[in-house]
Amino acid sequence: MKKLIYCSAFMAILAFSLLFIAGAYASDMDTLIESAAKQSYVFKTYLKDDDVQIQSKNGDVVLTGTVSEETSRSLARETVASLPGVKSVDNKLEVKGDLPVKFTDAWLVAKVRSTLLFHHKTHAYQAEVSAKDGIITLRGRARSAAQRDLTAEYARDVEGVKDVNNEMTVSNAAMKPDSKTMSEAMDDIKESLDDASITALAKMTLLYHRSTSVLNTTVDTKEGVVTLGGRAKTKAEKNLAAKLVGDVRGVKKVVNNMSVEDIKAI
Repeated sequence: MKKLIYCSAFMAILAFSLLFIAGAYASDMDTLIESAAKQSYVFKTYLKDDDVQIQSKNGDVVLTGTVSEETSRSLARETVASLPGVKSVDNKLEVKGDLPVKFTDAWLVAKVRSTLLFHHKTHAYQAEVSAKDGIITLRGRARSAAQRDLTAEYARDVEGVKDVNNEMTVSNAAMKPDSKTMSEAMDDIKESLDDASITALAKMTLLYHRSTSVLNTTVDTKEGVVTLGGRAKTKAEKNLAAKLVGDVRGVKKVVNNMSVEDIKAI
C-alpha cells in the first residue's frame, strides 16, 4: 500500500516537473520570438517609426498598434510569421488615417514606392514618384542609365500602372576611386539581415509585381540563401521570380525549385 502511495506521489511530482519545464520552455521561446521580431531588419528599418506591439503565447503571436501604411502592416505579419517557433500570427495592426482606394493614383504611388524600396538596386536612390490617371512619373537622379531603366521597369510591373514617364537623370558626378555607392555600401552589410526579414521582403516583392503576384510561390531562407518553391506557368515566369527575389536586400543566392506547368497535360 505504501509503495503504491509513494509511486503515485512520485508520478505526480514527475508530471508537475514536466509541466513546469514545458511551461518554462514555452515562456523562453515566446521571449525569443518577441525579441527576434523587434531586432529584425524589417522592424528596425522599415517599421522603426511605427508603433508595433508583439505578444507571443506558446508560439501564437498577436500584433497590435498602429502603422503608417498597409504595406507596413503586411510586412510586419510576414516577418513575424517567418520566425522560428511561430505557429500563427493574428494581425490586429491598424493603419493610421484613411486607406487609399485600390488603383487610385495615391494607391499606385504607395505601391511603387514600396516596390522600389524592397530592391537594393533601386532603394538607395529614392526616386521621386508621382501619378496621374494611372501613369507614373519618376524623377530624381540615378547612378547609371542601367539603374534608371531598372527603376522604370520595376515601376511599370506594379499592378494597376498603365505606363511610366521616366524623367530621372543620370548623375555625372565623378566618384573617388575608393568611394562606394549607397547600394554597394549596403551590400557590405548583407550578413546583418536576418532570414525572417529576407523572407518577408521576398514575399512582398513577388506580391507587388503583377508578373509574379498570381504565382503560387513558397519562400524559405537560410543564412541569406532563398529557396523558391511552387509552380509557374512558364519558364519565363519562373526565371522572373528568381530575378526579382535576387534583387531583394540581403539575398546572397536564389535556389529556384519552382516547377513549370506541363501545358500538354492540362
